[in-house]
Amino acid sequence: MRSEYEGAELAKSLGTTADTVRYYTRLGLLKPAKSVNGYKSYSNKEVSRLKFILSARNLDFSVADIKEIINESEDGKSACPLVRSLIKERLEETEKQFQAMLALRGKMSSALSQWEEMEDKAPTANMVCHLIENFEQIKKA
Repeated sequence: MRSEYEGAELAKSLGTTADTVRYYTRLGLLKPAKSVNGYKSYSNKEVSRLKFILSARNLDFSVADIKEIINESEDGKSACPLVRSLIKERLEETEKQFQAMLALRGKMSSALSQWEEMEDKAPTANMVCHLIENFEQIKKA
């Protein structure tokens, strides 16, 4: 394993883009040194840090969450309790979104079932698409 990488090399080694490396560097999550030639030089510590960031983002942790987790770690504290708490919150949010999507799927399926039996109509001054307008009336009844 090499000891230093330029941004594009680091990105390639982890299967991401140089823009991603620059983005996390701008945010202060990655802290490269300056090499002799003036380029940013990323150490193995930064490679590990970027792996962590990419994994955390893959679990839908926000950048703010990641900063908080890294700060805990840099303060010498275990970040694990924080990570568990954050993922529990994310899981609850995801479950709510999932239930909302299931409800929407049910509405859409119901609408399609009704609409497949209905004829097409031309729009009028008071109606854009009778399928949607009639569906709303049925729903309210």
